Amino acid sequence: MKKILLSGVKPTGRPHIGNYFGAMKQFVELLNSGDYQCYFFLADYHALNFIQNREEMARNILDLAIDYMAIGLDPNRATLFKQSDISAHTELSCIFDTLVTMPYLQRAHAYKDAVAKNAEINVGTFNYPVLMAADILLYDTDVVPVGQDQKQHVEYARDIAQKFNNVFGETFKLPKPLILEHVATVPGTDGKKMSKSHNNTIPLFATREEITKAVMGIVTDSGGPESGVPANVYAIHKLFRSESELKGLYEANKGKYKALKEALIEDIDAFAKPLRERRAKIAKDENMVREALKRGASDACLAASTKLIEVKQKIGVL
Repeated sequence: MKKILLSGVKPTGRPHIGNYFGAMKQFVELLNSGDYQCYFFLADYHALNFIQNREEMARNILDLAIDYMAIGLDPNRATLFKQSDISAHTELSCIFDTLVTMPYLQRAHAYKDAVAKNAEINVGTFNYPVLMAADILLYDTDVVPVGQDQKQHVEYARDIAQKFNNVFGETFKLPKPLILEHVATVPGTDGKKMSKSHNNTIPLFATREEITKAVMGIVTDSGGPESGVPANVYAIHKLFRSESELKGLYEANKGKYKALKEALIEDIDAFAKPLRERRAKIAKDENMVREALKRGASDACLAASTKLIEVKQKIGVL
């Protein structure tokens, strides 16, 4: 029996190369390994904490499904579905709410970050870890691929599963984080971690013009004038070429920041062009994408409904 792997991504806008090298690339590799039964879902209810516009949400959901398929997540080999299509996610979250205390949720990173920013915190943000636990536990998930900084999400799911098991009897597997090792923290055009919130991204499916504009805007003084090497340019360039290849290029063009940026533009465009073309081809058939999501929802619903029936029987409502 293959281990069950699950991951979700919020449809909150265009993916960038940081998203790809930080997670999406690894999802494809894990699927292609053949070691896992894979569930990948579009976390649209989680995204509702950030996007509350019908047209934007609907477009983002479809775009993310197209993005997933364009990078190689084949819906015929993985279960690709929308979170909102499986009502068991929110129903199980409601059940878990009765077991989880407020002080426990106040330790969550997302909540603490919101408090630190003096944000007006909605219940969805506060309750984020509970819904995420339901997302994970519904499918008897064995592993959840996460970066080291996201490990807490899986720990919350394990804690909630253990609490339910202690109260109502053995029901849930305790999932493990699959830490994505050797994953680059991709710097943005300003040297900070690449993030949409920092407005410092290079879109994954960018056009040549978009790539040129983004790369030419990379801050180039962080390497120090004496080194002649623009550190931010080099850090991004390492994603597309080996350091042994870059050594000669950067030595030959020491101090020539424009030439080095132009080389980076060429390498990013060579990488992005086939992805762009594949995405454009898939995007021409939106009905096919929607049908793939429906098939995925049908498969996911069978697994989720089976687990929810077991949960209802354990708590005495069925």
